[in-house]
Amino acid sequence: MSKGEDTRERIVEHAFRLASRDGLNGVTIGTLASDLGLSKSGLFAHFGSKEELQVEVLRIASEFFQEHVLRNAFVAPRGLPRLRKLFENWLSWITDPSLPGGCVFVAASAELDDKPGRARDFLAGSQKQLLTSLAKTVKMTVEVGHFGPETDCEQIAFEMYGIVLAFNHAQRLLREPKALARARKAFEHLVHHNKALH
Repeated sequence: MSKGEDTRERIVEHAFRLASRDGLNGVTIGTLASDLGLSKSGLFAHFGSKEELQVEVLRIASEFFQEHVLRNAFVAPRGLPRLRKLFENWLSWITDPSLPGGCVFVAASAELDDKPGRARDFLAGSQKQLLTSLAKTVKMTVEVGHFGPETDCEQIAFEMYGIVLAFNHAQRLLREPKALARARKAFEHLVHHNKALH
């Protein structure tokens, strides 16, 4: 990796941490330059626009998420063990102390949902990809016989997504002390409802 590429990655990783705390709009060239001891013009040269910086922040957030939530779940056996591991990893992602503001995607969704552009397109694409990955994991759960053959895989993916969003809201905004327990209970209700009858 060249010095320029190394600097760019360092900038993006720091911006990712800031975005977790302050949202995408809270990440400014001035703040980054000050935090990292770089000139504004030098930092701007790496991205060219605030939107390009936002896309890069979302890109690295997506890479971290895939590594820590999805790939880490694939070590578990196919079926319910893997689905449970994925769900627990996702809850851990939201409560990770290294992300002081919680899930970057949830925060960015509120900022970008009505703002057309590359950042919104990237975010929407990554979340659709996540739903597809969830549905595939559920399909494997059907294939190994843990869920019944009539299971609607996309519906379960949708409901898991909904549980995690509700958990994020209860944990971060409402400061609900039982948020984690409620999220796990909701997930187990979902599992129980779809378990194959033997």
